[in-house]
Amino acid sequence: MGYGVRVVCRPEVAAGFALAGLSTVEAGTPEDGAGRTLALVSQPEIGVILVEDRFYEALTDDVQKEVGRRILPMVVPFSGPVWGEKAESAESHIVEILRQAIGYRVRLR
Repeated sequence: MGYGVRVVCRPEVAAGFALAGLSTVEAGTPEDGAGRTLALVSQPEIGVILVEDRFYEALTDDVQKEVGRRILPMVVPFSGPVWGEKAESAESHIVEILRQAIGYRVRLR
């Protein structure tokens, strides 16, 4: 049995994923993106849901934890494009992922 991949993102980002052959679900607001993500989670034929970070962050903490405990579909947030100076570095993003996984903040050297 094969599982599908869906991408929940803004319309201006969706075109790039569609060109790469991925099925996209477009959303305009964080609340809309969170709702569309939740709708996809209940579909048994989907194995991976890539979610633009602004939509993932609109999910409540309880929903993020519940989705994170599920085997399928895997919900993977990704950073959307930024047309300016990005305040968060790649290292701080990795530190946050580690904090969520192990339960406390670590320092990278």
